[in-house]
Amino acid sequence: MAFEEALATWLVKQRWFAGKGRGLRDLAIVADTEVVGGDPELRHLIVTVSYDTTVDYYQVLTGLRHELPDELQHAHIGPSDDGRQAYDGLHDAELTRTLLAGIAADESIGRLRMRTIPGASFETGLDSLVLGGEQSNTSLVYGEESILKVFRRLSPGPNPDLEVTTALARLGSQHVAEPFGWIETTLDGVPTSLAILSRYLRLASDGWSLAATSVRDLYAMEDGTGDGVRAAEAGGDFAGEAYRLGIATAQVHADLAAAFGADVLGDGVLRELTEQMFRKLDLAEAAVPELGRYGEMLGDAYSSLAKLRDPIPVQRVHGDYHLGQVMRTTETGWVVLDFEGEPATPLAQRRARSSPLRDVAGMLRSFDYAARHQLIGHPQQFGLNAVAGDWVRRNASAFCAGYAEAGGQDPDENDVLLRALQLDKAVYEVLYEARHRPSWLQIPLDSLAEF
Repeated sequence: MAFEEALATWLVKQRWFAGKGRGLRDLAIVADTEVVGGDPELRHLIVTVSYDTTVDYYQVLTGLRHELPDELQHAHIGPSDDGRQAYDGLHDAELTRTLLAGIAADESIGRLRMRTIPGASFETGLDSLVLGGEQSNTSLVYGEESILKVFRRLSPGPNPDLEVTTALARLGSQHVAEPFGWIETTLDGVPTSLAILSRYLRLASDGWSLAATSVRDLYAMEDGTGDGVRAAEAGGDFAGEAYRLGIATAQVHADLAAAFGADVLGDGVLRELTEQMFRKLDLAEAAVPELGRYGEMLGDAYSSLAKLRDPIPVQRVHGDYHLGQVMRTTETGWVVLDFEGEPATPLAQRRARSSPLRDVAGMLRSFDYAARHQLIGHPQQFGLNAVAGDWVRRNASAFCAGYAEAGGQDPDENDVLLRALQLDKAVYEVLYEARHRPSWLQIPLDSLAEF
């Protein structure tokens, strides 16, 4: 029992733990598989975390050593029941080589099944390095060739990231990182994804960093009056990349429709969609009273959506689309990552069909964040507001033009739907920032003021 207590104390402090503030009631280890024996030892644990009315699953690959070296102290969990020191084994390259080799060999260890995608080829025997910055999962880079994304919070069933990237790679899509293999187990009687191994995009730059650099260059040229420079004049203009990203997004959507089919929303489903938007708005207003000043505007937008009579096409979409989910490569242009959707959303909902304009709305909101987050605490914030707005409009327009020209639903011809989806996303952002990042709350609130 002592180890479970140490594990619970450690778990709630992790960035990827989704139950912060929910009052953890109990933790239990429901599966324990020895992956590597000896000292060090690697054990694969699945734990349940109980709250007042719900239970979540997490996986923890636990390393065990009699003596924990200094370089692993940051991953320390606590003492195990046999007196050894337990730690997050994903940080131990001596142990994680086994995962790569197991996938290559189609090995099964206890309840774990490690599988290679037919035709995939990748090097084994490489040391791993944990990437920083992830919030929902943990990713290990092996050399400069492959990356293993380990899902921390588990939902029984297939993970959409593995499901989608495998299907799109089979279609020959150039906009996904080639999947090499996966690890799975059985949870609640169904095969459940634990990790996915993919090609590592070693020479790529993420979209958020590229956009942020463009904004930073633009702000550096501004004299503070808001009259000195426009986004088109900046040396780091992002509009060309935004246009190409729009094209890539439309092509990915076309591949998703080909792989998983498409349909249209009926009137009843559309009413339910708008009712969900109103419910989310009520919840957010209760938590953030400042949102109330935009209630009438938001209600009008949602009501306009409910009145649409033209069929609304739906299909599989990304579901959590923003600049941090795309990488710009020198070989194939833009590559889309992380198709698992919003991790806090139930799995069935993440796999359900939705309007592809939901992804467009997510990216447009991301452009807004890229411009506004650098204004927080900026000494020339007031003068730069107009510059930020110009940058957002220019890149949003370029993205939408590329998306429409590549065959996506024309955002200009679906403005009622796109507006409602953008506002729904902004309401979600208000609640998220209020709960997790209060210093950024003004970003979505300022955006709502300008809709």
